[in-house]
Amino acid sequence: MNGQQKLEEILLEVKNLKKYFPIKSGIIARTEAFVHAVDNVSFTISRGETLGLVGESGCGKSTTGRAILSLLGACEGEVLFEGQDILKLKGEAMRKKRKDMQLIFQDPYSSLNPRMTVGSIVQEALTIHNLGKKEERPAMVKQLLEEVGLKSEHYGRYPHEFSGGQRQRVGIARALAVKPKLIVADEPVSSLDVSVQAQVINLLKDLQKKYDLSYLFISHDLNVVEHICQNVAVMYLGQIVEMGKKELVYANPKHPYTEALLSATPIADPDAKKRRIILQGDVPSPVNPPQGCRFHTRCQYVKDLCKKEKSQPIDFDDGRKVMCHYPLK
Repeated sequence: MNGQQKLEEILLEVKNLKKYFPIKSGIIARTEAFVHAVDNVSFTISRGETLGLVGESGCGKSTTGRAILSLLGACEGEVLFEGQDILKLKGEAMRKKRKDMQLIFQDPYSSLNPRMTVGSIVQEALTIHNLGKKEERPAMVKQLLEEVGLKSEHYGRYPHEFSGGQRQRVGIARALAVKPKLIVADEPVSSLDVSVQAQVINLLKDLQKKYDLSYLFISHDLNVVEHICQNVAVMYLGQIVEMGKKELVYANPKHPYTEALLSATPIADPDAKKRRIILQGDVPSPVNPPQGCRFHTRCQYVKDLCKKEKSQPIDFDDGRKVMCHYPLK
């Protein structure tokens, strides 16, 4: 994340990650273009850190998370997990490494098999990775259910018998079962009621302290990200445009897109006055990104240079990286 990080503290390092999806047409399915879903993304996550990846829907957040876990084949780049490039792992070597990296899905219902009890769902992870003795696994699962705020007697129930928040707790227990080091949480509270969101977020924080977990927390809700994350990466059209410590980014955004996102965040005080920045136009197509800076078509500070030359990351003394020709003061 910044120059102060020691090499031994870094758990995950993503370097120049790219993921393009081909667009095919015709009888022979010829590739005519590519969707630039993730384009040259780089960041690091330290042990015990939570990095929030935020941005509008369709900006490439979820694709980034799945590419990191090697669920989607990356086109280019490196994903170094404890110094090892997992994108080069195949077969049994990749299966063993998956134990250290788990995913919490956005929809807690569709991610659970409706024909299996929650006990079987969580225990399946233990069986696949051969953790614990067969006769010990039911007790291990019941303990996990209690750790995530459920009851041991829920072991034999089916997903449809639970509320949305309870189902998401089952998903967390499943991810936690194999004792991972990194969890990619893909919009884990977006489908939950606000009161339940707070409970799940607090649970994730408690589990992080207990198990020394690292999170890549993907969300479009800046209020939720502010509550759980130490560092924030703002994504726009497949690229990270600003990245830094949460306090610095929220207090003084350097990129116009970050400024616009924060201006749209609701605040609890009804008397507080806040200038809302309305972005003009729609997000450009990732099939044909704009020439120059990708944000220039919607930027209120756009200049001629922005339309002609691609912006490059600028390193600030406070550890932030900003991809903008003319960062905000």
